[in-house]
Amino acid sequence: MAKLRALIVVLGDQLDLDAAAFDGFDSGLDAVWMAEVADESTHVWSSKPRTVMFLAAMRHFALALQAAGRLLHYTRLDAPGNGGSLGAQLQADILRLNPTCLVMTAPGDWRVLQSIKAVAEANSLPLDIREDRHFFSSICEFAAHAKGRKSLRMEYFYREQRKRHDVLMEGDQPIGGQWNFDADNREAFGVAGPGVVPPRSVFAADAVTREVIALVNTRFAAHPGRLDSFAWPVTRADALQSLQAFIKERLPLFGRYQDAMWPGDPWLYHAHLSAALNLKLLNPREVVAAAVAAYQAGHAPLASVEGFVRQILGWREYVRGIYWTQMPDYLERNALDAQEDLPAWYWTGATDMACLRDALAQTLTHGYANHIQRLMVTGLFALMLGVQPKQVHAWYLAVYVDAVEWVELPNTLGMSQYADGGVMGSKPYIATGKYIARMSPHCKGCRYDPAQRSGDKACPFTTLYWDFLMRHQAALAKNPRMALQVKNVARLSEVQKQAVSERAAAIRRGEIGVDVHA
Repeated sequence: MAKLRALIVVLGDQLDLDAAAFDGFDSGLDAVWMAEVADESTHVWSSKPRTVMFLAAMRHFALALQAAGRLLHYTRLDAPGNGGSLGAQLQADILRLNPTCLVMTAPGDWRVLQSIKAVAEANSLPLDIREDRHFFSSICEFAAHAKGRKSLRMEYFYREQRKRHDVLMEGDQPIGGQWNFDADNREAFGVAGPGVVPPRSVFAADAVTREVIALVNTRFAAHPGRLDSFAWPVTRADALQSLQAFIKERLPLFGRYQDAMWPGDPWLYHAHLSAALNLKLLNPREVVAAAVAAYQAGHAPLASVEGFVRQILGWREYVRGIYWTQMPDYLERNALDAQEDLPAWYWTGATDMACLRDALAQTLTHGYANHIQRLMVTGLFALMLGVQPKQVHAWYLAVYVDAVEWVELPNTLGMSQYADGGVMGSKPYIATGKYIARMSPHCKGCRYDPAQRSGDKACPFTTLYWDFLMRHQAALAKNPRMALQVKNVARLSEVQKQAVSERAAAIRRGEIGVDVHA
């Protein structure tokens, strides 16, 4: 083989044979570099399902690269002399392979980008970082949209995206005469429950995935989560099958029930495609095109299709733009000065709050929770408890199979925890336990009463809601969208306020909400 020209660096969330990093690839001159390293599972306490998702998908992609005739230098987690981190392993392989330059598609994690840059600089190697074509919009395009705006609301960006890419449009107007069909979506199931829901797409572990599961169970035995039900798509073919099943079986009712919850049923009418999208096993263009085609064929109503398209073409692109235009200081923001520790039971599910117990159990079992469980159950509790935002971020990044920092961090710090002070959301998303009671039957089987804010039966969500308003009353009163909620604090007597504060303090001390039988 001739002297190695370019070493193509491929990360665990860049599993796309058509990525920009491969443009101009010459099998006689270039080679691909991939590495499994422990640091990617330990810089946060990565759950077993998340680690298996990445490693199994990487190993299958390695096979696809070899089938495509691309020379590959791949280091396994259990390989002798593994460097332990991306930087250390890349450094060792540069010394061994002596490439002329490094090439990569832009990564999705600021920390990783800095690490690769540092290695390139230390070795005086040119580093060619190429635009990630996986997305509808570039970071430069988002920055141009953001320039001069006092606030960065997703809705305006989403409308620009619809027009630019001609998605669900009739000329310059949205199909159906409106941009947003939220009013037609987001129903609860009612007392009868969800009924017979189409089954989740499951993929039996092949020999490659079984080997990874055994490795993770051994190497990361103390990490949270379980692997006995791991069935995520870890190949391009499986991801396409998962997409087709969603479009056919669940998209028609996706919008209507996208915010509904039901105990013991994590899958419902959600898409379950985010992990495949974020690892680049699916392209968002094909996902959006499939949903639009379903509408055009009369298979799915406009309200459901628009709601789904908004998550991909709007929200997903928007949070990426927020991440890359706000980093690195975005990670340090803490607008509400929240300083509590994350309760230890977030890692075990050992709580007697029914909604949280259900959300945490499925998270640890499957590495998955739907968006409303993340925002209005696990995230809501952490926000109102006053948990330090970086701890909340570390938990979300660790436990979910779809967690890559560019998408997880803005959703957590901005949307969920309001730590950015309103860059993403116009107000903190707070609610009493009555919201959960409205969207699910969890409260019926819970020891706590969502209608009570103090006393032995008071729901911790309701207690913390009033405590949150009281603690942040001065700041929230300046927010027009919070004014009415803040005014309600004035209805409470001093005795009632004291009772709320005392019970909130007991919740923070861990005296309430913990399952003592766990």
